[in-house]
Amino acid sequence: MQSVRVGVIGAGAIAPSHCRGVLKHPKAELVGIADASKERARAVQKDFAIPRLYTRVDDLLLDPDVDAVSIALPTCLHAPTAIMALEAGKHVMLDKPFAMNREEAKAVVDAARKAKRVFTVGMNQRFARDSQTIRALVERGELGEVYHAKAYWNRRSGSPRFGTWFCDKKKSGGGTLLDIGVHMLDLCLSLIGNFKAATVSGSVYTKFGNRGLGEGGWGKSDVGRKVFDVDDLAAAFVKLKGGASVLLEASWARHQAEPDLNDVELFGTQAGATVYPARLYRFGRKKGEYETVEPQGVPIRYPDCDRMVNWIEAILGEEEVECAPEQSLAVQKIIDAIYESARTGKEVTIR
Repeated sequence: MQSVRVGVIGAGAIAPSHCRGVLKHPKAELVGIADASKERARAVQKDFAIPRLYTRVDDLLLDPDVDAVSIALPTCLHAPTAIMALEAGKHVMLDKPFAMNREEAKAVVDAARKAKRVFTVGMNQRFARDSQTIRALVERGELGEVYHAKAYWNRRSGSPRFGTWFCDKKKSGGGTLLDIGVHMLDLCLSLIGNFKAATVSGSVYTKFGNRGLGEGGWGKSDVGRKVFDVDDLAAAFVKLKGGASVLLEASWARHQAEPDLNDVELFGTQAGATVYPARLYRFGRKKGEYETVEPQGVPIRYPDCDRMVNWIEAILGEEEVECAPEQSLAVQKIIDAIYESARTGKEVTIR
């Protein structure tokens, strides 16, 4: 394959990011945009000079001039659309979160394996320069054994627009945990290099959105009934096989000093680290000294810092996908376990 012709499915708020990423690659072109809303599709088509517009996903998937599709739809449509695309012979980039649950996620992984097409979930936090820098330092042993981590993304007032699909559990599968918590969980596990969870304990809360508080104003889907039945704060403690542990926290809305806090903190036997910004914390050379190091010039794996470029490279046979399907399936299992633990009040064992 000399070039990759990509169609984007979904013309919501995240679609421009998909389009810009595809266009970063010199051997990729945008050939189609599909959305049930012709108005939204036309806006994206115009902004990125996309030649073909579809109001039916089936029509895009039947187009022989489309090699691959990037899916940017509500979560409830992720698995069925991805499976349809794979069965149609298309390579697939799927926006996060993976699926509504682990059963759906596994069905997609099985379909990708059967179709022998490149499939990945677009976890963009892995590709940030700072996260790649810290990962390189972990891999070369600068932190020693990473035995504990904290991963969090907490907003003071940043829920999606009320009435959009994000706030409706039947369409989204969940709230802040599936929206932004999944980003930090995935990033944390990738930095540690361990996706094998042993046990999970979690709690989820709905304290602001159900009272009409904390709306951040983002989300382009059509506003329907004013339902808010998803979590706007989630917290979990994850024990990994091998002994390491992770504290995870995510919120769309809560009382805090800063409007937005997101980071992964790693604690190792030789040093600690934060991702945003990329810093190391360790004992100095002399007794009693302690130092903060801001690493410079660390070689990173993906200099384009874009999930779409990596996906295109994988389709062309030049790279492996950074977000392996099995890893994304492991993350989905942990998320399911957090919700189950919150529902039952018990620790959940991952099998």
